[in-house]
Amino acid sequence: MDQMSLREKVGQMIQGSIASVKPEDLREYPLGSVLGGGNDPPLSGNDRGPASDWIATADAFRAVSLERRPGHVPIPIIFGMDSVHGNSNVFGATIFPHNIGLGAMRDPALIEKIGAVTAAESAASGFDWAFAPTVTVPQDDRWGRAYEGYSERPEITREYAAAMVRGLQGTPGESRIQDGHVAASIKHFLADGGTFGGIDQGDARIPEQTLIKTHLPGYIGGIDAGAMTVMASFSSWNGVKNHANKSLLTGVLKGALGFEGFVVGDWNAHGQIPGCTNGDCAATFNAGLDMAMVPEDWKALFDNTVKEVKNGTIPMARIDDAVRRILRVKFKLGLFDPARPFEHKEELGIAAHRAVARQAVAESLVLLKNNGGLLPIRPGAHVLVTGSHADDVGLQSGGWTLSWQGTGNTAADFPGATSIWAGLKAAIEKTGGTATLSAHGKLTGPKPDLAVVVFGETPYAEMVGDISTLEFQPGDKQALAELKALKAAGIPTVSVFLSGRALWVNPEINASDAFVAAFLPGSEGEGVADVLVARADGTPNADFRGKLSFSWPKNAAQFANNLGQKNYDPLFAYGYGLSYADHTRLGPLSEVAGLDASLANVAKYYKPGRVLPPWTLGHAGAVTIRNVDGGGTQEGARQFAFTGPGSVTISGPVIDLTRQSNAQLSLRIAYRMDAGSARDLHLGMGAASLPAATVFSAPVGEWSSVKVPLSCFEKAGAKMGALSRPFVLSGSAGVTLSVADAELDADPNYAMCPKDGAQ
Repeated sequence: MDQMSLREKVGQMIQGSIASVKPEDLREYPLGSVLGGGNDPPLSGNDRGPASDWIATADAFRAVSLERRPGHVPIPIIFGMDSVHGNSNVFGATIFPHNIGLGAMRDPALIEKIGAVTAAESAASGFDWAFAPTVTVPQDDRWGRAYEGYSERPEITREYAAAMVRGLQGTPGESRIQDGHVAASIKHFLADGGTFGGIDQGDARIPEQTLIKTHLPGYIGGIDAGAMTVMASFSSWNGVKNHANKSLLTGVLKGALGFEGFVVGDWNAHGQIPGCTNGDCAATFNAGLDMAMVPEDWKALFDNTVKEVKNGTIPMARIDDAVRRILRVKFKLGLFDPARPFEHKEELGIAAHRAVARQAVAESLVLLKNNGGLLPIRPGAHVLVTGSHADDVGLQSGGWTLSWQGTGNTAADFPGATSIWAGLKAAIEKTGGTATLSAHGKLTGPKPDLAVVVFGETPYAEMVGDISTLEFQPGDKQALAELKALKAAGIPTVSVFLSGRALWVNPEINASDAFVAAFLPGSEGEGVADVLVARADGTPNADFRGKLSFSWPKNAAQFANNLGQKNYDPLFAYGYGLSYADHTRLGPLSEVAGLDASLANVAKYYKPGRVLPPWTLGHAGAVTIRNVDGGGTQEGARQFAFTGPGSVTISGPVIDLTRQSNAQLSLRIAYRMDAGSARDLHLGMGAASLPAATVFSAPVGEWSSVKVPLSCFEKAGAKMGALSRPFVLSGSAGVTLSVADAELDADPNYAMCPKDGAQ
């Protein structure tokens, strides 16, 4: 540190995204860290590239940081990655169940193994630092990050935090990257799971005793195990942003808890502090943040921080404390030793790692209903397997999988993985039975002995996953229709429900003879069959051992009914879970939701064949609307034919899309130009209207898709905080356009703002 200039020291405190920082930038701006964001590809540009692409990226940054040049102290950069459930951003990695499922296992020894596998696959990909584990204790299941929490109770979280840190880092004193360990980051400090209303980046309006008893134990467990870093939360505690809360960051974390590592920020979270911007925030460093995560505005933050140290706004002692903490971690992790033997090891998705994940899947399953002892599936049974999630590894893995929201993935993106269908087929046939995969539960051939219906939520992550009702998939009851049709045909049914939280699914449970909560199992779907399918002699291959770590709601409005609270009255209590030894019969459940399901939907406006509630389709002026084929569905699209000036709108209740706009979400539209020119069309949101010539640019008669960032509409005048018309299409005579899909999309790839000009 004595050799470092002020610029060198400030650089250590700033982390930029590899999407905006290039290795050569480090010569002028000696940053201490880079991260790969949820949607960031390696320098090759191929986000489905092999581990070697990531290693080359890490090596390029590392080489410049260690260059010997005048005025520069060679200090290795630390490369962080969101390894939320395994090394989950990298093609071919082992994907573990999300934390909500792991919490149901009650198996800290297996958690430690999961941490060790995640570390090995991360180190072998060139990364030094996993932004995990999440030690939040979610209190409101509407929160979109609920699945990142192990439990609604702090006891499991404290024990698991310690186990995962030991797995990722090894034992204290042995946490070297050369041995396949990476730095852990317990997050998000503090009480991100206690925000009012289950709103991401919200405010935890709770007393200090609740903060201590419910939300702090995970950090105590992780720090005692030697966690090298802690990530601060976007959220607030009683109105004060955590990134600016000196009492928590310095007084509690570094003082009372004795944390000796460094505190890293979350994605531009410092910019939300009153008086701060993404590129200028002395307040966060003075509060105790040691390293700011500033994906794009790192140059501005660097320059402004240097100025603020020089003018005394930030004390030099605060800079030295932060840099000392960062360097301490880098030395402990072995980053000053250039040897990286793990980068040359074949670790990604190897059989031994997949076996650990498969065991975790089997242990995380929770049996909620098994009337008549339908499970396990008997030897020789003829089984129909159906449901939207039966043969889709992306859907069974959820968010934070190859992309931020876990969307856009295909079967080809998961080499070596096994879908639930593939696992069931292999296990059933091994016992002499047969398994048939059927789309939408349609029967062909002989009547099966039973059916397994695999369905659930579609992938989501923070913010996008926030909902306002716990009713499962409002407006889309395909799975329920399949279950009822099978029941009417006299076929016993097993439901395997995949979700990131406990949801109100009483109608689906009533239509099922057996119901299994499988949460988000990840890449090893065979683990489901390991428990559901009996051995050849008819005895269970493995019993259900999963117990609910979150209380299951009795109705769709029971958002925060947690163990220990007054008037605790769930449908299935915390700790519930049947085994094969139980012979409990579950009677009919109430199908009164208790809340308007359409209130949940702020992001999906039109899907093939229907406008989703609470939204309605309307038009004004010289335009006619008719149904046409599209979106893979007969008459699934709406065609808008303009015979003069007119407009088409999707409208509904006033909603707030401010966070979605700030997070770079887009309006995605699947469309087809049927006649005329897009020069005669304008696309809008609220009062904003943008020329659509460069948006609807596909040839006439060809289906295509376009994404327009919400920020484009905001810059054009849309009031994102009070929006009731999320889709407005205006046109003039002679132009005809068909739309098959309109919804918000979190993937920024190929998003574009409309521009003036001819096609």
